[in-house]
Amino acid sequence: MNKLRAENISKSFISASHKINVLANISFSINEGQSVGIIGSSGSGKTTFLQILAGLDNADEGNIYFNDINLSANGDKQFNEMRKNLFGYAYQFHYLLDDLTVYENCNLVFKIAKNYNDQSSKILQILDELGISHLRDSYPYMLSGGERQRVAIARAIVHQPRFVIMDEPTGNLDQDNAEIIQDLTIKLSKNHNIGIVVATHDLQYADKLDCVFRIEKGDLKSI
Repeated sequence: MNKLRAENISKSFISASHKINVLANISFSINEGQSVGIIGSSGSGKTTFLQILAGLDNADEGNIYFNDINLSANGDKQFNEMRKNLFGYAYQFHYLLDDLTVYENCNLVFKIAKNYNDQSSKILQILDELGISHLRDSYPYMLSGGERQRVAIARAIVHQPRFVIMDEPTGNLDQDNAEIIQDLTIKLSKNHNIGIVVATHDLQYADKLDCVFRIEKGDLKSI
């Protein structure tokens, strides 16, 4: 079983000549198909940790491993190449391109990866699983907030990554739509054997996940 793990990660920032320790020697692991929640107050370091885990930011100390491969030791170029296949991303704001249809927004993942094979069956399958295949030719401005977030999730998983990093994916939604997205992400994780790491303030969402960690004062603790 494939595993992503962080070992002894530390991160600090300098603000107004003061050093702020955000993460202090924390370790973490997740298997494919597992859903993990990261909770904590605003400014606790949830987003910073997710960015380091996915190679979007560098830790001051510590390493990120995929199985036995030390991604941190292989340099940014190799990490960037592996990241295309290892990770998908979904955020509080959908970041869809307004001038592209739902289908085209999803297909953009393959274009960026320079994968010119016909991926239509994959895209339509994921859209169908998310209940939005009928919107394939619609533009983002034509969609509700919940629908836009489903498209963003489809785009995050359509290339079949090992892990999906989700930062407050239901933060902008009303409770009914939030619950729909919560249940869909967990279902997709199990159906496609994708590990999902979710930073969230929603404790109801966190309770549905396989396990939950809290970041507090730079420490990461299982709860």
